[in-house]
Amino acid sequence: HVQLVESGGGSVQAGGSLRLSCAFSGYTYSGHCMGWFRQAPGKEREGVARIATDSGNTYYADSVKGRCTISQGNAKNTVYLQMNSLKPEDTAMYHCAVPYGGFWCIVSRFFADFEGYWGQGTQVTVS
Repeated sequence: HVQLVESGGGSVQAGGSLRLSCAFSGYTYSGHCMGWFRQAPGKEREGVARIATDSGNTYYADSVKGRCTISQGNAKNTVYLQMNSLKPEDTAMYHCAVPYGGFWCIVSRFFADFEGYWGQGTQVTVS
């Protein structure tokens, strides 16, 4: 049973920072990736950032590039998202995710139509 638990969200003023954390368990697929998505009310889910667990290669949505940094813990069952220079348009529920398989780690697939396991999310509100 795969479980993902996010934390670190909150309410901040524009220009502020937040560090989101996600810990997951029960996931046995190796050589995978981890990532963050967000969804604002009335909007489609958006891929925010992805990290490959073996290489550490990272990819970001254009909307957050230069402001966010994704990283993984030493045990590779945790993933973080450092968000700086937050804007009101960053307001959303943020979910971490791990894929059903390696196919969904292909960058184009990850950001377009990812399928995998999700956490419940942590709310980020920027005013």
